[in-house]
Amino acid sequence: MTANLPAAPSQDNAPRQALVMSTIAFTVCFAVWTIFSIIGVRIKQDLGLNETEFGLLVGTPILTGSLVRMVLGVWTDRFGGRLVYTATMLAAAVATFLLAFAQTYGQMLVAALGVGLAGGSFAVGVAYVSRFFPAGKQGTALGIFGVGNVGAAVTKFLAPFMLLSWGWQSVALIWAAALVVMAAVFWFTTDDDPVIRERRAGKAAPARSFLQEFAPLKNLQVWRFAFYYFFAFGAFVALSLWLPRYLIGVYGFGIATAGMIGAAYSIPASIFRAYGGVLSDRIGARTVLYWTFAVSAVATLVLSLPSADFVVRGISGPIAFHFEIGPVAFIAVACVLGFFMSLGKAAVYKHIPAYYPQSVGAVGGVVGMIGGLGGFILPIAFGALNDLTGVWSSCFMLLFVIVATCFAWMHFSIRRMERAAAAEASGLSFAAE
Repeated sequence: MTANLPAAPSQDNAPRQALVMSTIAFTVCFAVWTIFSIIGVRIKQDLGLNETEFGLLVGTPILTGSLVRMVLGVWTDRFGGRLVYTATMLAAAVATFLLAFAQTYGQMLVAALGVGLAGGSFAVGVAYVSRFFPAGKQGTALGIFGVGNVGAAVTKFLAPFMLLSWGWQSVALIWAAALVVMAAVFWFTTDDDPVIRERRAGKAAPARSFLQEFAPLKNLQVWRFAFYYFFAFGAFVALSLWLPRYLIGVYGFGIATAGMIGAAYSIPASIFRAYGGVLSDRIGARTVLYWTFAVSAVATLVLSLPSADFVVRGISGPIAFHFEIGPVAFIAVACVLGFFMSLGKAAVYKHIPAYYPQSVGAVGGVVGMIGGLGGFILPIAFGALNDLTGVWSSCFMLLFVIVATCFAWMHFSIRRMERAAAAEASGLSFAAE
C-alpha cells in the first residue's frame, strides 16, 4: 500500500510553507530542548541532587544545542535547511528516546547532551527561512519563526500532567515520538531554499569555503550582538528552566501549578517575538533593543529584591516592617520581562541578514551559540548562587548585572559609530568597529 504523503509546495507558496513548517518544527524542538525544566524536578527528588547538580542537569541540553548551532548554521548554508533540519530532529529523537532508560545521574547527563541537539535547530531555521524572503521582510519572517520558543510553554503545560500520570519517562518517550513525526512531516511538506535550487541548477556560485563563511567573526560587532543574545535568549531559556523550581521553593507551589505559571512567562516571551520582528522592521532594531534593555533592567532589579524584615526606632519604640514580592506581583513582573526579552530576541536577529547577508548561517550560528550558552551557564550559576548565598532572588541580581552591561555596551558602541560617521563626513578617519 502506498501512503498518501503531502505534496511538496509550489514555488509561489514555498516561502510561506517554509516559514510555517519551520516554525512548527522549531516549536517541537524547543519543547524537547526544555524537557528537563519539568522532568528535572522529579529527577532531582529521585536522585537527591543539590541545587548545583540540578542546574547542571537542566543546562546540559542547552550546552549541546548552543555548541552545535554554529556548525549546523554553516551546514545549512552549504547543504540546505530541509536536509539539515530533518536530520537534526531525527538525531535528537534518538537521544530523547534513550533518556527514558537512563537510571544514574551520569547516564542522564550523557542523554541530555543528545537531547540538546534539538536546540541547534534554531540556527538551521534562521538560515533556511531568511533565504526565502527579501531584506525588508526578514525581520518579520524571523520574528514569526522565533515564535517556536513557545515550545517551552508546551512542555510546561503538558509535561507535568503526563509526569504525574505516567512518570517522567513517559514524557521523554512521547517527546521523542513527536520529533520523529515532525521530521517526516517537515521533509514531505517543504522544498529546498532558492540558493540551493539555483546551485544545483548551476545558476549560482558554489558554496563558499569554511574560512569565507567564518570571516565575519573577526568583527567585534558580531560578538556584541552575541552578548545581547546571551541575555535576550540565554536568560529567557535559563528562566524557562529555572522558574518552576523557583516557584516551588519560594512560594510552595506544586509542580503542576509551577509548570502552568512558568508557561505564563514563556508564552509572551515566545509569541511576541513575531511582534518584535515587525517592530524592528518598522522603527529599527536599535530602538527596540534600547527599550528591551531599559525595561529588563528595571524588571530584574525589582525581582532581585529579597524578602526582608526591617526594624526602625520609632518615637514610641521599635517599628517592624516586612517586605516581600508576592506571587501575583512576581508573575506580573516576570511576564513583562519575558515580553521585552521576546522583542529583544527578534531585534538582535534583524541585524544579522542586514549586516552579513552572505554569512547568515555562520554569524547567526555564532550569535545563537553564545545565546544558547547563556541558557547553559545561567542555570548552573543560579544554582551555585543559591548554594553560596542562600538567597533565592540572587538569580535576578545576576541578570540585572548582565542586562545593565548590555545596555552600556550598546549605548557607547552606538555613540562611537555616530562620532566616526560624523568625522568621516568631515573628512577625518576613525577606525571602524
